[in-house]
Amino acid sequence: MMGEEKLKECEQVTVVVLGDLGHSPRMNYHALSLSQEGFEVNLVGFAGSKPQVEVLKDEHITLTYMRPSPDAFNKLPKLLAFVAKVLWQAFILFFTLLTGPRSKNLLLQNPPGVPAMPVCWLYCFLTRTKFYIDWHNYGYTILALSLRKSHPLVYIYRIVEKVFGKLSHGGLCVTKAMKVDLEQNWGIRKVTVLYDRPASRFHPISMEEKHNFLMKLSSTYSCFSGSSPDKTVFTERYADGRVAECEDRPVLIVSSTSWTEDEDFSILFYALEDYERVRQEFPDHYPPLIVAVTGKGPLKSYYSTMMSEQQWMHVVVITPWMSAEDYPTLLASADFGVCLHYSSSGLDLPMKVVDMFGSGLPVAAIDYPALPELVHHNENGLVFKNKEELANLLQDWFRGFPRETAIKETYYDFYKNIDEFRKLSWHPCWVCNALPLFRNKKQK
Repeated sequence: MMGEEKLKECEQVTVVVLGDLGHSPRMNYHALSLSQEGFEVNLVGFAGSKPQVEVLKDEHITLTYMRPSPDAFNKLPKLLAFVAKVLWQAFILFFTLLTGPRSKNLLLQNPPGVPAMPVCWLYCFLTRTKFYIDWHNYGYTILALSLRKSHPLVYIYRIVEKVFGKLSHGGLCVTKAMKVDLEQNWGIRKVTVLYDRPASRFHPISMEEKHNFLMKLSSTYSCFSGSSPDKTVFTERYADGRVAECEDRPVLIVSSTSWTEDEDFSILFYALEDYERVRQEFPDHYPPLIVAVTGKGPLKSYYSTMMSEQQWMHVVVITPWMSAEDYPTLLASADFGVCLHYSSSGLDLPMKVVDMFGSGLPVAAIDYPALPELVHHNENGLVFKNKEELANLLQDWFRGFPRETAIKETYYDFYKNIDEFRKLSWHPCWVCNALPLFRNKKQK
């Protein structure tokens, strides 16, 4: 009996996110892969968006939700509110870990690292648990976006990340550039690169599936509605049941954003405004655009108001919130993706591009130092540096669409290279790069 209890304890892994579990897809993927490899997983974080259905249905994954900080904290002065929230989160996280199932391994998402890093380290130190960090970015660089680089809180945040990062038993990171930076500037060497890969639910879909989804959207957004009951502006079902694309259809562009300071939506706004001008001048050469910008965040209301004030005739922008089940279908139904993610550190990669590639969608992404580890200009995507370049890319790509096929012939390799990218999914990469962290300890 004691042997069975010890084995069960050894197979338990705690995965921690000091944030919305539904907004932490990579940690959801970690949990699913651990479960697939025979571990019991306690996924700890805050409630908010619903996690993906595979996590909810997995009997080997337990969701442990922490109590959020009181709303009264928001009424305090900004600095005092920050301190109060950090102290609250520290207490709640430590209490949750102490009262949860015992694990031999704990994996923490960073950022956010304050107060998660010191709390998780202390818990692991007291309980002799192996402490690993999955580095998605640096929290201090994100904090510097809303404060300033020389602000004392930014300095303190960086020190916390560096000290407790070195005290960890190792971990993972999302790019080679970040691994080099952690080694050279932080002295953290026990880190393995694990690139984000598309989950299995991100894949191309049939014309039938696309039509059914667009019909669903047309019940909410009139810009999708066609001129007959079983028709959208993109697709039509004929009397014999056959589904085909409309010859004069508009373009469907999708952009996923967190509506934060590290994604400058004004760049896309300018490009759309310029496209509207060109479409008015050359209506026979450029199709109308429907742009779906998904996501939630603090700047959404600001930009939504700005867009509602425009009198555009040929560009429509909608800002839907898509469920975890519908979002992959939206990507697979689109013609083009735009990524505005500009890394605060320059060292992470946008998972939204990974998801778009998984759906077979070509992407235009804003340039920054680590981006070439994912997007190769004129090979599997397009890279732009400013609003003028994005405007030109959209106009070049969609000139004559959908009748003219020159652009598809010119960029045939785009789709071939995207297909090659899709062949290597998340779990095989995870098994090669992440499983050894847990398997070695499990065997001991």
